[in-house]
Amino acid sequence: MKSESSSAQHWDDVYGAKSPDEVSWFQRNPSVSLALIEANAVPSQGIVDVGAGASTLVDRLVDRGYSDITVVDISSKALDQVATRLGEKSDSVEFVTANVLTWRPSRHFALWHDRAVFHFLTNPSDQRRYVATCSSAVSPGGVIVLGVFAPDGPAQCSGLSVQRYDDEGLARVFGEQFSVSASQREEHVTPWGAVQPFTWLVLRREGS
Repeated sequence: MKSESSSAQHWDDVYGAKSPDEVSWFQRNPSVSLALIEANAVPSQGIVDVGAGASTLVDRLVDRGYSDITVVDISSKALDQVATRLGEKSDSVEFVTANVLTWRPSRHFALWHDRAVFHFLTNPSDQRRYVATCSSAVSPGGVIVLGVFAPDGPAQCSGLSVQRYDDEGLARVFGEQFSVSASQREEHVTPWGAVQPFTWLVLRREGS
């Protein structure tokens, strides 16, 4: 695993060199994320988007009346782009510059969203750290909405290796603390027309 400082520099370099709509993961309309969030959370509940980058998801959530949103990314440049784009709307969003592996949330969330972060964790110990953070941050009965590269998706992204998953393999990583509520496949089309298959899971945290 890269050191935290080198990881931050890597992603700052990415967002410093390219505009948000020039990266492979750009979505003008994050339709799958929105549909899964709206099916599993209400606007007044706390939502966290980890590894958000410069995604437009937060814009769409604010426009739909979601009022308790936290956006987390290791790149301060990415978060600055989002805050600038939101303008006055950014007042309703909490921005956290952090590595999800070392971030220690001080509160609970009803919904945790991650599109294309978990698949960068190729080391089992890092995967366990991620799951532990989810377990402490997501309220009992709350959900994780998780999107990763499918088995026939890319083997690398942004010059980094990734771990690809089908729905059963991804569910196994999260173990008995989470149960699968829904799964689906998405074929994301990059800005230059390449197809990147994704596996999506909705995982509900056990307990009450």
